[in-house]
Amino acid sequence: MPIITICSSANFYKKVNDVADQLKPLGIDSIVPLTATKMKASGDYDASHHRTWLENDNDYDKKAALMRTHFDEVAKGDAVLVINEEKHGVANYIGGNVLMEMAIAFYLKKPIFILNEIPEASSFLEEIKGMMPTVLHGDVTRLPALYKELTR
Repeated sequence: MPIITICSSANFYKKVNDVADQLKPLGIDSIVPLTATKMKASGDYDASHHRTWLENDNDYDKKAALMRTHFDEVAKGDAVLVINEEKHGVANYIGGNVLMEMAIAFYLKKPIFILNEIPEASSFLEEIKGMMPTVLHGDVTRLPALYKELTR
């Protein structure tokens, strides 16, 4: 059973947890960000409640620890799935953190899947396309077959 590490903006962690639940019956285990797990347990999906470093510069060590932890999880997984929804009026948003996680997967030669279309308005468009991700066009049920095809 492949293990897919799910990456996304913290604003999409409700969707991350929903997708992780959808993948299990498809025969795919998933790793979600630590904060997504905490949000699911608490029921509080307001990302601003978890980003304490935005109010207190002394909390950036927490941000750094979360980033390192998820980088390790990208390395543990067999592939990466990026959840990209609309954020700040940008369709299919992929931010800097997710770009870094994608870059780690790319460097480690792991397949990269993107749930929705590539964000054409992104300032990272060239880099995203250069990592040759597979777009699922909003359909996570396509992931098992595409994963098999890419890892033959």
